[in-house]
Amino acid sequence: MRKLNPAYVRTVREHANRCPYFRHLSMAIRRLGIGYAIMDIDIKPEHIQAFGYVHGGVFASVIDTATYWSAFCELEEGVGITTVDLKVNYLAPVQAGKLTAEGRCIRMGKTLGLAEATMKDATGRIVAHGTSGLIVLPGFGLAGSPPLPPKFLESEEKGRITRR
Repeated sequence: MRKLNPAYVRTVREHANRCPYFRHLSMAIRRLGIGYAIMDIDIKPEHIQAFGYVHGGVFASVIDTATYWSAFCELEEGVGITTVDLKVNYLAPVQAGKLTAEGRCIRMGKTLGLAEATMKDATGRIVAHGTSGLIVLPGFGLAGSPPLPPKFLESEEKGRITRR
């Protein structure tokens, strides 16, 4: 089994968490690994719609992001993905606090993938759930990223060192 390079994960998280859209939504990747991602968002006044609740677009953005990153670490180096389909079920309204979305890659193939995310409030109540279809894009990298360390660590398998 491949093992992610912690330096790669740290660099990618730092880069993504600094991007303007993440800052705009006050969201951040808290944890990232092969097949999973955990996102946090602190609800701000700009996330609230006219009826006093978090806008559904905020839920959708965070779920889309959690599903994306849960699948991203399963990809080979030099390959990216993008969302082709997103379905969100809104299960409970939220007015304030912190939300956490836990993304899980269900399956990542050579060209298509499927991931899901569950969003919970600070009490652990599930407030939204979503699924995302993803398409693999060779050569699709992180915009403006610093040089990245190798994505995967060397591993010893069957008595020989291999690069995965």
